[in-house]
Amino acid sequence: MWEEFFDIKKQLKKKLDHDRFEHTLSVAYTSASLAMRYGCDIKKAALAGLLHDCGKYGSSNKIYEKCVKFKLPIKEEEKKNPSLLHGKLGAFYAQKKYHIEDEEILSAISCHTTGKPDMTLLEKIVFVADYIEPLRTKDENLPQIREQAFCYLDGAICIILKNTLKYLKEKKVSVDSITKETYDYYSNLTKRT
Repeated sequence: MWEEFFDIKKQLKKKLDHDRFEHTLSVAYTSASLAMRYGCDIKKAALAGLLHDCGKYGSSNKIYEKCVKFKLPIKEEEKKNPSLLHGKLGAFYAQKKYHIEDEEILSAISCHTTGKPDMTLLEKIVFVADYIEPLRTKDENLPQIREQAFCYLDGAICIILKNTLKYLKEKKVSVDSITKETYDYYSNLTKRT
């Protein structure tokens, strides 16, 4: 699988702009680090992290058009905020262009933007890695969230979702219902532990 990783890395370097490619590498390595910490398959985590944004090039409208072209399911919230679709498009590309057949990797790519209730360990890792990777600076609480991610993954997910919902509300951006459901799920889960 490492040969596959390095081959896809070369392909993505040609496809993604410089900043997106650097972010992609950072998510791959952060995913691998979290996988080592939590006993997840390191190669699968690195590959899912590497491919998590493979559908995120071009404008939101282009992403939407590609999803329509490939007959991917589009919810009403995604029509209002097409940037949410890059996970679904990424999973499609991972399967069709990069020949990934592992359903868990495809699912981790698909849900990395919104999360989903009761995620697998790999899904959690990619979701968190996308938020905490070292090149990110968008949240003043990142040092604490990064620490939490390596101590209690579900707690980090809850904090990330809470911050995301707050940010979307402030920006008056359409919120995908799955993001709220995911926050409620992990909020209740962390209260029980």
